[in-house]
Amino acid sequence: MTPNIYEVAEKAGVSASTVSRALRGDRRIPDATRHRVERAASSLNYVPKLAAQVLAGTGYRTLGMVLPHIEGTYYAELAVGFETRASELDLSVVVLQANHNAERDHAIRRLVGQCDAVAFLAKSAASDDLVAEVARTRPTLTVARTHLPGIPSIYAESAGPAAELTRHLLDRGRRRLAFVGPVDPGSDIEARYRGFGRALIESGIAVPDPIGVPMDEPAGRELARRLIDQHLPFDALVCGNDEIGVAIVHELQDLGVDVPGDVAVVGWDDIRVSRYLRPGLTTVAQPLTTLGALAAEQLHHLLEGRAVEDKTVLSTSIVHRQSCGCADP
Repeated sequence: MTPNIYEVAEKAGVSASTVSRALRGDRRIPDATRHRVERAASSLNYVPKLAAQVLAGTGYRTLGMVLPHIEGTYYAELAVGFETRASELDLSVVVLQANHNAERDHAIRRLVGQCDAVAFLAKSAASDDLVAEVARTRPTLTVARTHLPGIPSIYAESAGPAAELTRHLLDRGRRRLAFVGPVDPGSDIEARYRGFGRALIESGIAVPDPIGVPMDEPAGRELARRLIDQHLPFDALVCGNDEIGVAIVHELQDLGVDVPGDVAVVGWDDIRVSRYLRPGLTTVAQPLTTLGALAAEQLHHLLEGRAVEDKTVLSTSIVHRQSCGCADP
């Protein structure tokens, strides 16, 4: 059986990340530690692929990027920002789409064995326990998920802008509001629902349970039909992302519902189609490409032994269009 880096680390009495750095010739590793790691690796006949490439002068440090999927605009823009910045820093990238299945954790651990540092994008990419496990052996950070103690995180504002967006709907006379999206604990969608609820409570309105459907086009179209069958129980929908918001607006109008006259709809992310939909979708713009680029840059800093912020929070901005009842901007 081929030995792995964890066996070398155990034999040498160091962490797996120290083994990786020592075998790359990292000058921050004391000579005594490096020699101990080299002896342990030699006794186990362990020569990791990446270390062999680097020692031969032909390899690059590799960043791992774990994300739920790459469908639609949101994750695609995050991935583009991450990969572009990594390339500028002479880092290679390995991407894993960690779908929910029995093999997910095994696939993530296998990816980690090929990388020097790892970014986990979104709550659904991996459990908190698995992220913490990886962080014990590799420089690790999270993007667009709740901060985990001791692990750097990068995310955009969610709760505050969601509250502001909800207040805007209330100011326009809406009183029967619903939140659309799966509120998974620790996700950015949960933070948006929290902001939504805060604004309602401030106005003395009971907070309804979220409509926990998947945030994609088919779910949006199906939800629109269901709401029509229920005689439009809401006069405003706050959607967790633009993809489902656009689908809802399109389907409602196709079926004769006036948006925003009968139902106002707002989204999140400001994807391109939101600008060309009629009525245009009111939404929250967040810097997706910048989020990805910062993740690659901060992993590079960690690999270089430089400190990074425990939490990096990027600003977002509300983009007012016609779907909430505003005039054409």
